[in-house]
Amino acid sequence: MSELDLHRLGLGTWQNTDPEQCAESVKTALELGYRNIDTAQAYENEEAVGHGIAEADVPREEVFLATKVDTANLAHDDVLATAEESLERLGVDYLDLLYVHWPTEAYDPEGTLSAFQQLYDEGAIRHIGVSNFEPRHLDEAREVLDAPVFANQVEMHPYLQQAELREYAREHGHTVVAYSPLARTEMLDDPVLQDIAEKHDATVPQVTLAWFLSLDNVAAIPKATGAEHIRDNWGAYDVDLDDEDLDRIADLDRGHREIDFEGAPWDE
Repeated sequence: MSELDLHRLGLGTWQNTDPEQCAESVKTALELGYRNIDTAQAYENEEAVGHGIAEADVPREEVFLATKVDTANLAHDDVLATAEESLERLGVDYLDLLYVHWPTEAYDPEGTLSAFQQLYDEGAIRHIGVSNFEPRHLDEAREVLDAPVFANQVEMHPYLQQAELREYAREHGHTVVAYSPLARTEMLDDPVLQDIAEKHDATVPQVTLAWFLSLDNVAAIPKATGAEHIRDNWGAYDVDLDDEDLDRIADLDRGHREIDFEGAPWDE
């Protein structure tokens, strides 16, 4: 069992750029019970996330904090320099997890990942992660790194269930971390999920996130800003989906991506 299994439902902070609101969101989530907090250099909110962690009545060592190195910063020396800047903005001495945000732009397996390995060896980061990697990228990363790949963060939701990447994760002992787990609110209008939610006297986000909790080697980091939304998502732990529910959700898979563009890793 990986450490992320202890914090399988986390808080995503993408687009949470108002400093006061972002800090309050993080503080609210941590004091409610969340322990997995996700940000990125590209989100431009690391300082606010750090303030939220500092203000919460939760010890730093209980928080699993992850950020991502922006694609423009993936040259070896830039990884080292900007990781230090991220630590300073977040106000912490180490990161629990540092990701390669995308295998694009300045990404070079040898140069990029040797810098990640150096940060790992120095104790600045506890784990090395990748994001938006396909199996061929993961194979290459595993060849370059001495440390294990701890997580691969990818878009995943009932319309894009990522069976291949989940199987790869099972085989190689890492976690798939799902971003956009509600498909940027598309799940809210799905009649199957609405029916299951009514059956369990739950909300569609709770049902969708409960589905993630039913899967092996998977964590989810739904974006949430307001306290009500943060609290509602946490209620997923109280939803007990049965086999019929899980089969109906499995049938929703259609390979639909919210995030797609020319030159994306899966199109190479």
